[in-house]
Formats: sequence, structure tokens, C-alpha cells
Amino acid sequence: MSEDIVRPGTLVVKDKVYTVTEITSVIKAALETAFPQIWVEGEVSNARLYGSGHVYLTLKDAGSSIPAVIWKSAAARLKFEVKDGQQLVCRGKIDVYPPRGAYQLIIDRAEPKGKGALQMAFEQLKEKLKAEGLFDPARKRKLPLRPKRIGIVTSPTGAAVIDILRTLERRSAKLHVLIYPARVQGEGSADDIVAGIQAFGALPDIDVLIVGRGGGSIEDLWSFNEEKVARAISASPIPVISAVGHEVDFTIADFVADIRASTPTAAAEMVVDTEEAFADRIANLERRAGQSLRFAVQARRQELTALAQHPAFQGFRLRLLGLEQRVDELEGLAWEAIRGRQRQFAEARTRTDLAEQRLAALLRAGVLAGSSRVDLVEQRIAAVFRARLAGWRADWERLAAGLNAQSPLAVLKKGYALVRRREKNGDIRPVIRVEGVRAGESVVVSFYKGEFTAAVESVDPDKKIDE
Repeated sequence: MSEDIVRPGTLVVKDKVYTVTEITSVIKAALETAFPQIWVEGEVSNARLYGSGHVYLTLKDAGSSIPAVIWKSAAARLKFEVKDGQQLVCRGKIDVYPPRGAYQLIIDRAEPKGKGALQMAFEQLKEKLKAEGLFDPARKRKLPLRPKRIGIVTSPTGAAVIDILRTLERRSAKLHVLIYPARVQGEGSADDIVAGIQAFGALPDIDVLIVGRGGGSIEDLWSFNEEKVARAISASPIPVISAVGHEVDFTIADFVADIRASTPTAAAEMVVDTEEAFADRIANLERRAGQSLRFAVQARRQELTALAQHPAFQGFRLRLLGLEQRVDELEGLAWEAIRGRQRQFAEARTRTDLAEQRLAALLRAGVLAGSSRVDLVEQRIAAVFRARLAGWRADWERLAAGLNAQSPLAVLKKGYALVRRREKNGDIRPVIRVEGVRAGESVVVSFYKGEFTAAVESVDPDKKIDE
């Protein structure tokens, strides 16, 4: 029996009897030599990630299928999760698995067909976190009205931090700004961002946190699409503003953060409201207080009108009109008092603004103690306004109580009745003394609700109730 030398690429050697291991080795060497690197396109099926970190799958098309494996080192470089049904374009080499004598594709790189790996990874993580409730509006927190300490996680050399600081300085001179320098692009940047968020979360009295950077490609912004960054933002005890890229850029951090700002500059504008806007809020509160008093006056007027129209009080119309006139006079006096208080409040606010300007000048000179004095002035103004408003409300309540005490309708509500008789001229007048009626006359007896006509059988001027 003659024997020939077996060389790579040789599939058959005449007259030689091979063992299974030998023929498998020949096939393995031939395939590895013929296909040292190859690109294969197919649909993923039977994809499974094992505890070892290796991914096993099958690539198939309409006519055939080939088993494939992605070793742990290559799988760690993938930005997306391999799932059944995906159309992949894979680079690798053909190998033979000797224990089964089966060939397979060893994949070292994979890209989704028609869609980039980063885009697919973005969509997969977005759906995952959305299902966990991390995007739920109910868990979003509001920003504080007037923050005093602001944390910023960004690159200390980027344009974003300059834009933020310039905006904060222009809109307010009474802020304490802390910056955590972090890489925002490239390897290790996601870990830096997470460390910055956690570091600020451990500090006391940080009112709001800005996390972001300037614009760039999806690769440049990818650190803010990392799952670890999203979970750090979600776990932050401080309200977080995501300020990544430009207005058209969206990242996973935008969806998880409490508020998404279109740019770093917009984030700074959200944090610090202008003094003019704060003054507008005070003016709005003044208007609402005036409206509340006006509604109270209108309600009292409607009550008086209803009393005047009740049939039991037609005889008291002139008296009620006098009371209405008195209410109008008191209303005029009240509005004069309100306008006077508003002028006083405006003058106090002017003095406060002047004090704030002086304090701002002192702060720029290095004197920081003035901040507490501004807060004290604001608190005093608010206390004076609340005290005045309480005094006006007490005056109206006292007036209403006096009117109700003088109202005959209040007596009828207790179960008493009003007796009236018709005069010769047709008027119906109340009977206030027993001598006002005679036996045989008809009288009208009115209750709080309803009335009836009765005939007087007898009159006894001397009889008392207790007899």
C-alpha cells in the first residue's frame, strides 16, 4: 500500500486509511487554509449567551445554515446584544470542532445589516430601561426655585463648562458652583461620569446637578448612552439635568434625567431664574391675593341680595339697602388700604432690590456674609404681607358675622315665625306687638321656608308665655 504526504488543502490521499481524528485534522487544516478570513451574512437563530461569556448562535438563509460562536473577548467588544431574528454581517474564519466533526464560523466582528451597531445598542438599552420604569415621568423631580450650590460633571477643558459658567455668572452672582472634572469621550469616560455623579450625591447641600458635554457624533457622545451612566443618574439623590450635545442630539441620559436640556447653556438657564422673573412671581401673588378679596366681597354682596329678595323681608328693604351701602363704603376703604399696602410693598421691594445690588457688589469684593441678609429681608417682607392679608380677612369675617347677627332670617332659621297683617292700603306689615291685631282679622305667618294664613280668634294683651 503506497502512501503520499498529506499537505494542507489536500482532501484525499490514495490508498491511505485514515482514523476519524486524522481526517478531521485534514479537513480542519484545509478549511483554515482556504478561509483564513471570510465575511458571512445571515439571520441569527438559536442565540445563547453562556456563563463563560461566549455566545453561540446559528447563521442561516433560505437554503442553508452554519453554526457560529463569538468568543468572550470578541463578545465584550460588541456594542449590542445578539438576538434571534437579527440580520448580521459577520467577519471570521471557518473552523472544525473535532469532538463532533462539525465545521463552524468563529466570529471576531459583527455588524447589524442596514443599521449601525451603536444605533442598535442605543435602541436595545432604551427599551430595556423604559420597561424598568426609569423613564417614568412620575419619578422625575422638580428643580429648586432658588438653588445655592450647583454641581457640574463635565470636562474642565471643554466648551460646555465655559458656556455654563458664563450663563450662571450673567444671571446670578450668588451661586456656589462645584465642578467634577471628568472625561466625556473615549475609554474610561463612562466610569469618570459615574464617579462624578456619585461624588456629588455624597456631598451635603447640593441643590442641582448638571451632567453633560458639547455636541459630536454618536461615537463621541456614546459615554452618555452607557447603562452604568443611566443607572447612576437614576440613583442620584440630587435632581439631574442632562445637557448633552446639541438640540438634535438625544442620549439615554436625556431620558433618565429629571430634566433634559437641549444644550449646556440651556441647562444653566434652567437652573437659575432671573431676578425679573422672581419679581414677576411676587406680582402675580399680589394679583391673586387681590382677586381672592374681590371674590369674597362679591360673595357677601350676593348673600345680601338674596336676603333682600326673600318675601319675609320686603318690609326691611330700606334697612338692607342701608347695610349694602355700608358694605360698599367698607369695600372702598378696604381697597384703599390694599392699594396703600401694595405701595408700601413696592417701596419695600425697591429697597430690597437696592440692598441686593449692594450685596452683589460686596460679594464681588469678597464679602459673602450679605447673602443671609437678603434672605432675611425677603422673609420680613413676606411676613408683613401675610400679616396684612390676615388682618383684612379678619375684618371681612367680622363684618359678615355682624350682618348675619342682625339678619331676621337667622332668627327664623331657629324655628321662630314672622306674623304680618294687611293694611287698608294693601301693604303687608310685620306685627311687632299684640295690640297690632284684632279678633276676626287674617294674618300671614311666615317661617324660614313656607308660610300660611290664619284667622285671629282672640287677643289677650296681658297673657305671658310662661303662664
